Amino acid sequence: MSKGIPFSVLLFLTAAAIGAETYDPLEVGKEEIESETFEIRDASRARTIPIRVYLPETEKPAAVILFSHGLGGSRDNSPYLGNHWAKRGYVVVFVQHSGSDESVWKDIPARERMAAMKGAASMESFTGRMKDIPFVIDTLEKWNSGEYPALNGRMDLEHIGMSGHSFGAKTTQAVSGQEFMGKSPFVEKRIKASVMMSPSLPKMGDPAKAFGSITVPCLLMTGTQDASPIGDDKPEDRVKMFPNLAKAPAWQVVFDGAEHMDFGQRKEKEEKPKRYHTPVLALTTAFWDANLRGDTAAKEWLNGEGAKAALDGKDKWEINGSGR
Repeated sequence: MSKGIPFSVLLFLTAAAIGAETYDPLEVGKEEIESETFEIRDASRARTIPIRVYLPETEKPAAVILFSHGLGGSRDNSPYLGNHWAKRGYVVVFVQHSGSDESVWKDIPARERMAAMKGAASMESFTGRMKDIPFVIDTLEKWNSGEYPALNGRMDLEHIGMSGHSFGAKTTQAVSGQEFMGKSPFVEKRIKASVMMSPSLPKMGDPAKAFGSITVPCLLMTGTQDASPIGDDKPEDRVKMFPNLAKAPAWQVVFDGAEHMDFGQRKEKEEKPKRYHTPVLALTTAFWDANLRGDTAAKEWLNGEGAKAALDGKDKWEINGSGR
């Protein structure tokens, strides 16, 4: 040991010398992210599904994250998520759902828009969304096998994450295995982890049965003011999914003061980033890294002081027994 240098300092210098690093889910490169739009056609339903694909710089096979927008949204919403996740090395696919997208309100008088939005929150729209997700994944599999050269071999489709906000969270819940009347009719088994922003209780039945059938890791995100602008979902209802995820590793954040639309972003560079966007990026990235890539440092960050440090003192952070 060198004279005059405390042992603890030597340990620190040794760690630095061998390149020890601290996990940081917000660290990204400076490269610009490419995104491209597509209109894919499900001939069996005579339905066109617009998507936007954000591509990472790497050409190695990358895990895939799907995102489902809320009622009245589009594939162009929340670019802050698509850009960051892609900069972290994921292929990110934003899915637009006809019948519950921006076409519902765009070309009608302002006084009629609320009624149109409520009408679009229908079982028909919900069912259409459920069928969109497997069709999009089927299309990605074809593209990954050579049908679309720019994406040939660039996706790791053994590791697919699903996410969404509001109606998109309901979509995510259903394809992740939520039970309806004793069955999980919409479960998509190719999905390996899920993020629900503003999750919802089932309209009927026992939440314990509805959510107890979900087994994939879940990250739930809501706020103390997260009331639905269209339906009757209340902030106190959105936190009731978490305790009923009996079989799924689960994490939940409740942002102090966050309202329903604070998780979104309509158009890039037209809004100042909301206070919640940075912790949303940090928590979701660590969740994806831990559960799609098996990154142990990300899991330690998520379950340790890293996640807590990313939040405001009044935000609530919870982990269930399976998530630890």
